[in-house]
Amino acid sequence: MALEQKDIEFIENYLRENLPRILAELSLSEPPVVYDMELHKYLERIENELRYRHELIQKGFGMIEMQYQLVDDHFQQVDKHFEQVDKRFEQIDKRLELLENRFDQLSRRLFQFMVWTFGLMVSATGIIIAFMKM
Repeated sequence: MALEQKDIEFIENYLRENLPRILAELSLSEPPVVYDMELHKYLERIENELRYRHELIQKGFGMIEMQYQLVDDHFQQVDKHFEQVDKRFEQIDKRLELLENRFDQLSRRLFQFMVWTFGLMVSATGIIIAFMKM
């Protein structure tokens, strides 16, 4: 029992016209119009969610940029503080050099004083011994 061409065409036309309705009744598929509307709503929800996520990402990047600026400002303040500390160390070095020069001068004078005092003591002792022998 072979089907003729006209029978095949009749079956094809019948299925094209009635298959969406039959599948909808069996809950296997929805009619194309309803399906398109739900697909459109679904795509609209996805677009809205993507837009919202994009805004959140932009806000996040803005916050990261602000944090970066704050950290950069803090590092600049730390650099200024180190520059001030370097200047203080330079001042201390200069003071230490001045003190070292003064100490060198005082130690030379003290040594000269000690030499002269020793010389005077030896001389005075020699004179006293010479007077005692007389």
